[in-house]
Amino acid sequence: MDFYTNNKEQHDPNSVSGARAQVTYTTWSSNPDSDPEQACLNKPVKAFEHMLSQVQVEVQVEFVNTYTDGGVVLINGTTPMSQRMTKKVRKMLEDTQLVWVRDPADGYIQGRITEIGSKELEVTPIDRKFPKRTCQYEDVHSSCDGPQDHDDNCELMLLNEATFLDNLKTRYYKDKIYTYVANILIAVNPYREIRELYAPDTIKKYNGRSLGELPPHVFAIADKAIRDMRVYKLSQSIIVSGESGAGKTESTKYLLKYLCYSHDSAGPIETKILDANPVLEAFGNAKTTRNNNSSRFGKFIEVHYDGKCQVVGGYISHYLLEKSRICTQSAEERNYHVFYMLLAGAPQQLRDKLSLGKPDDYRYLSGCTQYFSNAKTEQLIPGTQKSTSHQKKGPLKDPIIDDYQHFHNLDKALGRLGLSETDKMGIYTLVAAVLHLGNITFEEIPDDVRGGCQVSEASEQSMTITSNLLGVDETELRTALVSRVMQSKGGGFKGTVIMVPLKIYEANNARDALAKAIYSRLFDRIVALINQSIPFQASNFYIGVLDIAGFEYFTVNSFEQFCINYCNEKLQKFFNDNILKNEQELYKREGLNVPEITFTDNQDIIELIEAKSNGIFTLLDEESKLPKPSPCHFTAEVHKSWANHYRLGLPRSSRLKAHRTLRDEEGFLVRHFAGAVCYNTEQFIEKNNDALHASLEGLVQECENPLLKQLFPSGSNTSVRGKLNFISVGSKFKTQLGELMEKLEQNGTNFIRCIKPNSKMVDRQFEGSLALAQLKCSGTISVLELMEHGYPSRVLFADLYSMYKSVLPPELVSLPARTFCEAMFQSLNLSAKDFKFGITKVFFRPGKFVEFDRIMRSDPENMLAIVAKVKKWLIRSRWVKSALGALCVIKLRNRIIYRNKCVLTAQRIARGFLARKHHRPRYQGIAKINKIRTNTQKTIEIANGLKLGRDEIVGGVNDIYRQIDDAINKIKQNPRITQREIDSMYTVVMANMNKLTVDLNTKLKEQQQAEEQERLRKIQEALEAERRAKEADEQRLRDEAENKRLKAEMETRRKAAEAQRLRQEEEDRRAALSLQAQLEKEAKDDAKYRQQLEQERRDHELALRLASESNGQVEDSPPVIRNGGLNDASPMGSNKLIRSENVRAQQQALGKQKFDLSKWKYSELRDAINTSCDIELLEACRQEFHRRLKVYHAWKAKNRKRTTMDENERAPRSVMEAAFKQPPIVQPIQEIVAAQHRYFRIPFMRANAPDNTKRGLWYAHFDGQWIARQMELHADKPPILLVAGTDDMQMCELSLEETGLTRKRGAEILDHEFNREWERNGGKPYKTLGAKPNGAGI
Repeated sequence: MDFYTNNKEQHDPNSVSGARAQVTYTTWSSNPDSDPEQACLNKPVKAFEHMLSQVQVEVQVEFVNTYTDGGVVLINGTTPMSQRMTKKVRKMLEDTQLVWVRDPADGYIQGRITEIGSKELEVTPIDRKFPKRTCQYEDVHSSCDGPQDHDDNCELMLLNEATFLDNLKTRYYKDKIYTYVANILIAVNPYREIRELYAPDTIKKYNGRSLGELPPHVFAIADKAIRDMRVYKLSQSIIVSGESGAGKTESTKYLLKYLCYSHDSAGPIETKILDANPVLEAFGNAKTTRNNNSSRFGKFIEVHYDGKCQVVGGYISHYLLEKSRICTQSAEERNYHVFYMLLAGAPQQLRDKLSLGKPDDYRYLSGCTQYFSNAKTEQLIPGTQKSTSHQKKGPLKDPIIDDYQHFHNLDKALGRLGLSETDKMGIYTLVAAVLHLGNITFEEIPDDVRGGCQVSEASEQSMTITSNLLGVDETELRTALVSRVMQSKGGGFKGTVIMVPLKIYEANNARDALAKAIYSRLFDRIVALINQSIPFQASNFYIGVLDIAGFEYFTVNSFEQFCINYCNEKLQKFFNDNILKNEQELYKREGLNVPEITFTDNQDIIELIEAKSNGIFTLLDEESKLPKPSPCHFTAEVHKSWANHYRLGLPRSSRLKAHRTLRDEEGFLVRHFAGAVCYNTEQFIEKNNDALHASLEGLVQECENPLLKQLFPSGSNTSVRGKLNFISVGSKFKTQLGELMEKLEQNGTNFIRCIKPNSKMVDRQFEGSLALAQLKCSGTISVLELMEHGYPSRVLFADLYSMYKSVLPPELVSLPARTFCEAMFQSLNLSAKDFKFGITKVFFRPGKFVEFDRIMRSDPENMLAIVAKVKKWLIRSRWVKSALGALCVIKLRNRIIYRNKCVLTAQRIARGFLARKHHRPRYQGIAKINKIRTNTQKTIEIANGLKLGRDEIVGGVNDIYRQIDDAINKIKQNPRITQREIDSMYTVVMANMNKLTVDLNTKLKEQQQAEEQERLRKIQEALEAERRAKEADEQRLRDEAENKRLKAEMETRRKAAEAQRLRQEEEDRRAALSLQAQLEKEAKDDAKYRQQLEQERRDHELALRLASESNGQVEDSPPVIRNGGLNDASPMGSNKLIRSENVRAQQQALGKQKFDLSKWKYSELRDAINTSCDIELLEACRQEFHRRLKVYHAWKAKNRKRTTMDENERAPRSVMEAAFKQPPIVQPIQEIVAAQHRYFRIPFMRANAPDNTKRGLWYAHFDGQWIARQMELHADKPPILLVAGTDDMQMCELSLEETGLTRKRGAEILDHEFNREWERNGGKPYKTLGAKPNGAGI
């Protein structure tokens, strides 16, 4: 329960404290001191209750003392004049809470709100190096007090993308590179080794431990996959995703290491699975500008298990090796690692046999020619093997890559995989052959009229070496490189063979095609050899690890980037469907009432690429089948088929200046989920086909190299099939990707999102904007928002019951599944906040994986322990019920005894009453006579003041004493004396007393004359006071009658206004029906437009990053219009967002006003309200001022802390709900004559107040349509008095019409009733807003 504190002296903007206490209640015990009867009953059962004191219900009560409302801390005081008001408002706005504001470089920076603008907030950054800025409300988020460091981002006090990014950054600089979002692991690349992070002891520590029990780690995800496979009897997949350089390859290696080492030391199968990694990295990884060890292919590694969850084998599927890198690289990039490893680490004998030199000697190594090495291995590399660039600049440095050492590791790994020395030599031979093949160049033949070419003289040596390494005849190789064979349709069975000479560029393409074909098939062969070395006969389940190239974008993007980004679109779609879409649908079916989260669906991009009729892949295959395919024609067809599609654009619509130089037929722009990428289609057709011509393919099929002959078996000539039947690279990749998606959908899925902290690939540097872009594009921000209310772990009641059914005793077998689950959770002391029951499943909150895994652990020992706890809990609960029944019987017996005592007491009282009734005349007579004695004593006192006759008076008094004593004795001695006799005796005594008094009065007459006159005067004054009081009572009655009359008139006016309002609402409802269809259409257009704006922002961020890497320029693209295209319309035109009817009506009303207040500051509006004498300006300022308050409080409500609710109510909930439910109201602009003051009073209770809190009263004074004074009265708290102009942030910001107070019966009161309570609680007289300097009101 939350306790609300409304003491304004406790509002400290920098102190937000929460205290938690554990309170123990006994469910059957009440307060014994509250009732005497109950106290009596409880005494005999104290001992029994002490025995039951162990059986209690523990309730976690969370006390939240919030001393700030998360917004502006207000200053109390009276309404000041202009200068003082300005200072106080500035002080109020400067003393605000910390917020996060968007920054283009750091993602978000901290600041404080200093001004509330018309449509934005002015924020001053905490760090003075950043300038003051104005931001939209959606770009500002609340900030926690102090740095955050949470293992699971769902544990953050404030869940938003800014605090998420700050938590990642804080942990990154503490070397805590792993963080959870529910059960998704976020891994930030540290670009250095972290000690003991992946040690064998760490593997043992995470073995069998639940997710969240230990700090986040990639080992925890691997262990979760093993446990899920064992419990659910279902294969699992781990998807490792992220940009190039984010650390996907390293994460994959450590996942496999854990899967092979988690339960025992690695056996032969596990060792071979681990040895596959260095081999695949050598042949499939390369240095790029963004990653020193970038995987240029995708792989899905399956580790297969038997029924006992022991590793029995593995299988590797690979996808889309980047063949173009074999022939060309950019200046800062390298070819595949194996080329450099062979040149740097091969022994001299092997280098001589393969005729290897240094990297400068080979055209296929034209990019970066430096080796990766450390200080030790740098000395071991011969100087003759080092390039000129290496000798000048030195080696490349990387903590995990070393070309010299890795060659030896590769050689050993190939041996452990079962390859002989001959097999390894065959692989090295083909790698060297590819290098030498790239050095063959061509020149024109001067005398050839057909335009043919020949091998240049400088390449003769390379030609000889290449032919020897490939095992082909040198002459045949020369012929096949400079000509191709064509076969006519006529001339016999096979037709006539024609030799067609090739031009230089065609010969270069043929040479490169041969090199790419050899290397790609060699890579396929190596993967096949690895799979042969890790076979499995029988497999029950497997765990697959997917590592595929992340989203890529360069200055020049070709077919490889298009396929990679298409794959990432499919994976993102899979992520959206499984984590966001299906998850929310499950919550709806189970009735969990989880708020719906919106996310961007990229299905339209996938349809753009893979649609069967006109998808880009389909159009590309159709173009490749034409007699003369043309990239320009293909690009034109793409633009024609998708002319009005938002996701496809022209190159000139790119934000990068380098892309705008492309013509429309030279490329197209695709707006991916991660940002817009401009593709150059010049080589799309060539790379999609990538087939050898018949002469080259036939040559390698007949070679003498045994390994090469295996790579190109006879009968597989693709040229025989022809263009119409060939299988393109794109079609093959699309088929492979479809098969992969089917596997992923059938398996349980775990996600690891790898984040690249900076573009320079250096440690201890965190670029917030780069990390934020990756988090948003991966959908992690949406998952964070969903998990704020979501339940990532769940299990069916039936499955959980079936798991335990075999070990249940007979008395528990008959329990229903749901009842058994409830009993289990109660026995395990699980908090009700940690789980929730659906219709068919039970769900667990984020961070409760320890409890979930404890329940789902299927080993017999754990199951028997839980069943024992359930049985114990059931027996204990039944015993408690029996004990409670016995306690009730004991209390009933005590109640009967107590009531018997009460009967005796009643009898005693009745007898006493009868006795008192019988003897009442006697003791009343004695008392009456004794009163005379008191009077006689006064007579003696008076007589003492006489100068004469004193003794006579005293003697008379003594006689009266004797008479009194005689009378009393007579009454006491005679029980049957009558009332008449008693009265007679009293009369005699009283007559003597009166006579004595007359004598005394006569003697005191002269002495008491003055005193008597004084007494009469006082009596006269008392009578006069009584008369005035009577007149005041009569006046009060007249006032009450007048008030009743006024209130009756007030109620009549209210009813008339209510009837008018109902008629107006009916008219508005009929008018609204005609606009409903139009508004719905506008809402859809608005949502689509917002999505396009978000896409534009992502495109801009992506272009900025690419420009910073390539030293390019970024230009703004034309603004987006509603229909999804581009236009040069002004920003104030169609680029505006569609607003609701209410907002548009208000804008129209404001547009017709005489004054433009949109650029006025908050303090200026407040000053004008307090000092202006212009009635129209005053009213306009008040409307603008309260409009801004509404926007600001709406932003605060959206960004409130999760631990508090409604901690700063500015008006009773009934008022706020009335304003929320009623239709939008736009006040017409009328000529203002005079302000109408109205007063209201309604009872209310704070929403988060405890149940025993008394209700309070809320008073409001409206000056026109806006509140002027506000007062809250509580029985147990000091009154709260708020005045407009000083306490606006705490006062109701709604207009009088919006509050609905005028429609509440009995809510309106008279002015003197309000002022009476106001002044009684210390309020000062009200000064009319806008009063003239001399005090005259409006």
